[in-house]
Amino acid sequence: MKLRFSKMHGAGNDFVVIDAINQPVALTPEQVRHLADRHFGIGCDQLLLVETPGSTAADFRYRIFNADGGEVEQCGNGARCFVRFVHDHGLTRKAEIRVETASGIILPRLETDGRVTVNMGAPRFVPADIPFIADKQALTYTLQLDAETVDISAVSMGNPHAVQIVPMLDSVLIARQGPQIEHHPQFPKRVNAGFMQIDDRRHITLRVYERGAGETLSCGTGACAAVVAGIARGLLDHTVVVTTLGGELSIHWAGAGHAVLMTGPAVTVFDGEIEIG
Repeated sequence: MKLRFSKMHGAGNDFVVIDAINQPVALTPEQVRHLADRHFGIGCDQLLLVETPGSTAADFRYRIFNADGGEVEQCGNGARCFVRFVHDHGLTRKAEIRVETASGIILPRLETDGRVTVNMGAPRFVPADIPFIADKQALTYTLQLDAETVDISAVSMGNPHAVQIVPMLDSVLIARQGPQIEHHPQFPKRVNAGFMQIDDRRHITLRVYERGAGETLSCGTGACAAVVAGIARGLLDHTVVVTTLGGELSIHWAGAGHAVLMTGPAVTVFDGEIEIG
């Protein structure tokens, strides 16, 4: 099977994006892992498929596969690359499109400065909606790890996030705690582990250990979840700049009942074609 693709990134979070509307695409988890492999394939954190929507309520369907081959519900940096891809490949002329995902409709919009804003929908805090096993809903929860306890906020941005505030970001800490939090039994579908350093009320520095991918240079839904957690706890203003290893994102959340708006870059690195068996 020969596939045309684009290699893209959003603040360093990198993707293989495939048009599944104008070419037949049927990938197994093994093939996704091969494409994502940085030595034997193309290399990416996630593989994104552009498909025809299931209903007239959306312009496109958006599917996301992590580097381990598993399909997931949402990817914010990928959503920005998605709208850039469909514009650059002549699949739409709309500045704002409606995109069907496994977690609902999102609304990415191409801005005049080349960046992309995505309406990510309202965050969810109810444990069953995340999903997260807890006796009752709370702003923070204590998780028991192998040899320590950590306090996290549990938030869904269409996918599950555990956000921890740390005084200073530390690679050893993230490498040790990231896998333990990702696979913690209180998160039955695993979880993205966010480590947030609050610099001031309008600026945070964030690193995320993503489920199925490990630590990435940036995580859009992770940035949204971290800012939402900080605002909910009264620690951040309603618009926050998030510095990640791969660049900056701007996140705005007006509070309960409102959607989260994420603005950031979407860059095409190269286009190509690959033969995959």
